[in-house]
Amino acid sequence: MTFESKRSVTRDQAEAAVRTLLQWAGDNPDREGLVETPDRVVRAYEEFFAGYDDNPTTILQSASFHAEGYGDMVILRNIRFESHCEHHISPILGKIHLAYIPHHRVVGISKLARVCDVFAKRLQIQEAMTNGIAHAIEQALSPVGVAVYVEGAHQCMTTRGVHKTNMDMVTRCFLGSFAKDSDLRREFLDIILSSRS
Repeated sequence: MTFESKRSVTRDQAEAAVRTLLQWAGDNPDREGLVETPDRVVRAYEEFFAGYDDNPTTILQSASFHAEGYGDMVILRNIRFESHCEHHISPILGKIHLAYIPHHRVVGISKLARVCDVFAKRLQIQEAMTNGIAHAIEQALSPVGVAVYVEGAHQCMTTRGVHKTNMDMVTRCFLGSFAKDSDLRREFLDIILSSRS
């Protein structure tokens, strides 16, 4: 199913809305540099918000395998993400670090990165993205525990409003054994934060 086919707004209506915003900003949408902008913006939105089209559970379950007795942490660090805040549609750029402890099944690591993209490519707040990723892994794999740690730089803070730069927002979600065992949490945090050095 295509991006447009699930939506009640047509592509022509979306492009007309962009033209309206360009006029509202004080420019002429018919001038040479802006004639193709409505089409470009709509195509960019198809990429920015492609996460609405995918089901994270389906992605994870499509490549899960018997764990062959493996029962330690599986960690994926430094997954770059690009998202947009739901309040200003401003970019959020950052990294996701995650871990899970398999119960019976493991999943292909590319699928973990894809699930991060599914949640990142939606309008949202970082807290919801963090929880969504953790709960999707828990639901699809039924692991012993899940840990998700997200660092995001919010452009709504740096390019408008308070204009604060060089800051990151950190959100975390710990489920199962990671929620119950402080030593396990500390080990996960030590491993992911050591990647900075």
